[in-house]
Amino acid sequence: MSALAKILVDRGHPVSGSDPRDNATVQDLQTQGVTVFKQQTAESIQSVLATNKLPPVVVISTAIPETNPELQNAREHQLPIWHRSDLLAALIDQQASIAVAGSHGKTTTSTLITTLLIEAGEDPTAVIGGVVPCLGSNGHSGQGRLLVAEADESDGSLVKFRPSLGVITNLELDHTDHYDGLDDLISTLQRFGQGCERLIANYDDPILQEHFEPTAWWSNQQSENIAFAALPLQLDGDRCRARFYENGSAIGDFTLPMAGLHNLSNATAALAACRMEGIPFEALVKGLAQLQAPGRRFDLRGTWEGRHIVDDYAHHPSEVRATLSMAQLMVSSGRSPLPSPPQRLVAVFQPHRFSRTQQFLEAFAEALQNCDALLLAPVYAAGEESIPGICSNALAQRIRSLRPDLEITVAENLDQLTDLVKQRSRPDDLVLAMGAGTVNSLWGRLAR
Repeated sequence: MSALAKILVDRGHPVSGSDPRDNATVQDLQTQGVTVFKQQTAESIQSVLATNKLPPVVVISTAIPETNPELQNAREHQLPIWHRSDLLAALIDQQASIAVAGSHGKTTTSTLITTLLIEAGEDPTAVIGGVVPCLGSNGHSGQGRLLVAEADESDGSLVKFRPSLGVITNLELDHTDHYDGLDDLISTLQRFGQGCERLIANYDDPILQEHFEPTAWWSNQQSENIAFAALPLQLDGDRCRARFYENGSAIGDFTLPMAGLHNLSNATAALAACRMEGIPFEALVKGLAQLQAPGRRFDLRGTWEGRHIVDDYAHHPSEVRATLSMAQLMVSSGRSPLPSPPQRLVAVFQPHRFSRTQQFLEAFAEALQNCDALLLAPVYAAGEESIPGICSNALAQRIRSLRPDLEITVAENLDQLTDLVKQRSRPDDLVLAMGAGTVNSLWGRLAR
């Protein structure tokens, strides 16, 4: 929502919004001329109506309930109500666009595409779900030909998008509060793919390989009969070296300043998308050196008494598995982007939603074993009602049955979690906080 607001105000539209928080994003929008109401009340709509000649379009996200007083007042005044996806679809329709979809890696891949295009002098418009480091923002109204957008599948609204080029990173069941099952999710992504003028997808993902027929494939496992491939030459805790292929022919080698095979896949997708848009490979290789992950993707928040505190958005078993694997590579290889090589990995995990925890309890238990010590926060409800028997203690019990030697502690609240980090970690530890909820406040709590 904030990215959309930023782009609209940059393009000269009067923009208002409401947010009870006073964070850097809100302050940045106010600096640019966005009117921000601190309370979501009917008076907000009344104020906008009184200060603008034309009635406003009211834009909402899926998170806004029908009981919201602003939404209710807007309906009473018969104002046009748009879902955020309607607004993004309108922006996508206005120019050549790249929309990135998939279960994992959307934010990183769209961030990498944006960065590569900027480094190549293209100045794209960007609507991303996380902060793009080279922009310092999640939204940018560029002067170039292209728009890059993250196409969120969580509520199915991405079927409205008609981009010039669609990208699908991978596919597996998630968002069980919206989808009836995997077939429902596959069907939704197929509809997205059908709406794209061209589509590129990850050949290494078995679900995509079985159910999709894109314009082009990319791979990190093979180069034969694949439009774009990047085969790893060396994997370290702070970088990947790979050889890039187009239609089976080696084009050149590159070094990605990010660790992990999942990031190499994201970068391959970004390179492939840029090449499909005609950007010379030589220009892209120069931009590769500037690549950084978006905010909350293995984000070093600081060092507290010798412990490196890293924040990551991982909240699905596959994301947790990939993030822990990357972190363990930093421990074992002695190479990392951290101020000093970590000696141990202390994982801190906050389960996100009771429904997701119930659906993937076994998968989470298997993924969370790959650490030297584990601290669990209470489940972050995200507005859901609790489910009997589904809690962090149940998850801990299942992990202990799989790996009895692993030190596991369950916190009752975030204050206790902070104390446990102080007690159970030691200097030269990598403390990796994972989750999509409030666990990202850990660094602030330690640094008080």
